[in-house]
Amino acid sequence: MFRAVKTLGVVVAMSGLAACATTSFNSTWKAPDAQPVGSFAGKKVVGFVATKNEAVRRSAEDALASELTARGAQGVAGYTVVPPDVTDEARAKAMVEKSGAVGVVVIRPVGKDKEVYSTPSMYTGPYYGGFWGGYWGYGWGAPWGGGEIRTDTIVTVETLVYSLAQNKLIWAGQSQTTNPSKVDSFVREIVAATAKEMKKAGLI
Repeated sequence: MFRAVKTLGVVVAMSGLAACATTSFNSTWKAPDAQPVGSFAGKKVVGFVATKNEAVRRSAEDALASELTARGAQGVAGYTVVPPDVTDEARAKAMVEKSGAVGVVVIRPVGKDKEVYSTPSMYTGPYYGGFWGGYWGYGWGAPWGGGEIRTDTIVTVETLVYSLAQNKLIWAGQSQTTNPSKVDSFVREIVAATAKEMKKAGLI
């Protein structure tokens, strides 16, 4: 039903070396004729996380379902509705309809980039003041020192909200998360940021 461009588990595992994650949206879109998503309140909304890693998918979709429930819907993890081995669209559609869901939220990682930041040395320090009796001993005694180099992992994710009654995409956004560490917290942060953006758009 959904194909991942990146494997979410690999993305998160490779970025667990840095500091806490931060998520921000760099673009959002809302269907001009979208009805308020408040109609999702108390109703089933299936959450899918597009990755072929089954263990990661289960963990991420459980977290997504929990976040949807916390916001008033009946969040349902996608793997409980459409098992990973079901790839036929007609079968998947029948399973989602049988579940009684009125909406679908899809999270899909679409890219991972590295950004390197370098903080230069402070050249006003005593070791830099003079070449003799200053930098000569310091420079040769501590090569590669004096500055800070930091590598950040930037994960780009698209989040889509569909109304199943209309079979229509009603909201979409693309976010960037810096240095995600764990799948559950990664998903929660994305969903929280998505909810904030949807509220700004008047959808919830």
